[in-house]
Amino acid sequence: MDKRKTWREQEQQLVERWNAAAERYRDAQAALSSQSSANSDGAPTEECMLEAEAARAEYEAVRKQVARMKAEFSAGKRY
Repeated sequence: MDKRKTWREQEQQLVERWNAAAERYRDAQAALSSQSSANSDGAPTEECMLEAEAARAEYEAVRKQVARMKAEFSAGKRY
């Protein structure tokens, strides 16, 4: 029973991280899009590009963790 509680807490934390990473990624993409249309040359700033890349990397890391947890569940290692 204690394992299940721990697993649920881990899953809840992962959901929260997923939502935060997805929101940060959407915001970064929106900033890139708005800067591209606002600049006359159509290129976003380097700072904006770095921020978008960091958001994408975080999003991918969380996505991999979700996939790992899903594989554990499918293999019967959880619950």
